Amino acid sequence: MRRGIMGAIALIGLLLALALAFGPSEIERRINRRAPVEGPEPSARARALHETLFVVDLHDDALLWGRDLLERSDRAHSDLPRWREGRVGLQVLAAVTKTPTCLNFERNSASAPDMVTALVAMQRWPMRTWGSLYQRSEFIASRFDDTVERSAGAMRAVRSRSDLDRLVRDYHRGEPVVGVLLASEGLHPLEGEAANLQAMFDAGYRMLAPTHFFDNEVSGSAHGEEKGGLTPFGMQIIDRMQQLGIVIDLAHASPLTVDHVLDRVRQPIVVSHTGVKATCPGPRNLSDAHLERIASGGGVVGIGLFEGAVCDISPDGVARAMRHVADRVGVEHVALGSDWSGATEVQIDPPHLIHLTDALLRAGFSEGEVREIMGGNALRVLRTTLPD
Repeated sequence: MRRGIMGAIALIGLLLALALAFGPSEIERRINRRAPVEGPEPSARARALHETLFVVDLHDDALLWGRDLLERSDRAHSDLPRWREGRVGLQVLAAVTKTPTCLNFERNSASAPDMVTALVAMQRWPMRTWGSLYQRSEFIASRFDDTVERSAGAMRAVRSRSDLDRLVRDYHRGEPVVGVLLASEGLHPLEGEAANLQAMFDAGYRMLAPTHFFDNEVSGSAHGEEKGGLTPFGMQIIDRMQQLGIVIDLAHASPLTVDHVLDRVRQPIVVSHTGVKATCPGPRNLSDAHLERIASGGGVVGIGLFEGAVCDISPDGVARAMRHVADRVGVEHVALGSDWSGATEVQIDPPHLIHLTDALLRAGFSEGEVREIMGGNALRVLRTTLPD
């Protein structure tokens, strides 16, 4: 036991040393890259259509890196100016509070040392956040609120249906506004305490995933050691999430967790950033059977823009995954879930979303269907789920 503790301390020390050597900005630059777009230049038809879109992206990890999201950056993938350039009307921003070292898609231990700790230290988060995942979630929510306040109306927090409706109305009136919705990758910030769910709701969280890259007190992860389903505590939490009006996100959930949640919910769910096994085999990607169950409840599947989701990160590769979902269960269940700034390489960042619009048209989708994929389907689920 002591050897394991000492090893963990040594590893965290190494991570801190790397963070000190490179700094969060350089780490972000190295692991969140954009590759050149493969494919033709967008058509005039695609350009005209894209200028009318209200894009909803269901997953972005930009909050992890400490950048001022109101300023255009030359690193990673996203910020307010780039969202505007890509016609993003609503961006879901996820709080990442813990990520195991030696991260992989197959198997990760919940007891492995945490890579986020180094970033927490380097960014000089309050000491209370160093040892508490719940305190990290609270601090991230406070920074989210501060960014919205400093934006002087350019960014709006979406916490209710009325917030969402007002945002969409003003966006289509020509106001240069971007909505942001606060989410969490995993419910490990609950720290096993049901009362912390209410506290996270009060702090502004409106989309929560049971798991991230490891199993926790709520449920099993697709990348965990056990890959089990909902625990009794998790069943209690899922029920309470529905009562509060929190969107349930099954990205990273184990297959058994997906089944358990779908057995229990009375509201549509989202899978915020994922792929499908039919076009890209992988432990986190959805089977056709799960696509059918998600669709039968009215949910949406956010197709990611990264290799683990689509294998081929070109616009045509992303469109191919979206085409499969549409053909299998209906276009009304397809959405966008980029995973920008999530230790990913993408070809399509916000300013290059026009290339995805063009690829969807080439894949045979109508202009109305593209409009739904790029935002309308996600808006429908949010309107159904968020509190009044």
